[in-house]
Amino acid sequence: MYSDKLMEHFRNPRNVGVIENADGVGKVGNPVCGDIMELTIKVDDGVITDARFRTFGCGAAIATSSMVTELVKGKTIAEALKLSNKAVAEALGGLPPIKMHCSVLAEQALKSAIEDYLGKTGQVPVAGEAKAVSVEGAEES
Repeated sequence: MYSDKLMEHFRNPRNVGVIENADGVGKVGNPVCGDIMELTIKVDDGVITDARFRTFGCGAAIATSSMVTELVKGKTIAEALKLSNKAVAEALGGLPPIKMHCSVLAEQALKSAIEDYLGKTGQVPVAGEAKAVSVEGAEES
């Protein structure tokens, strides 16, 4: 049901915690399944240098949170805004359709943290760039 890569990120999640004095904070949740994610980012010269998460949820929610933090480190804000839930799921070796909402939440948490950063720095995202992408059958929060 779950890939070895997903299980590895569930059993040994990367980047757990909170960045003190984070440049951006994103908090999202799904009332249907009860998953809650908080993602904090540190940005230097437009590049995400660190990302940390705290997640209350199932194994897939923890794994997708872990993976999204790994995928965005070293990326520019523009590159990070292009990261999709499908890319997160693919990086984990796939997700069962019933768990795709976890990758949607991870994407939303990242984009929420970026929106927070952009708001704090007086920058405005390009229209539509910071909107989370839903997948068929996934619940939006």
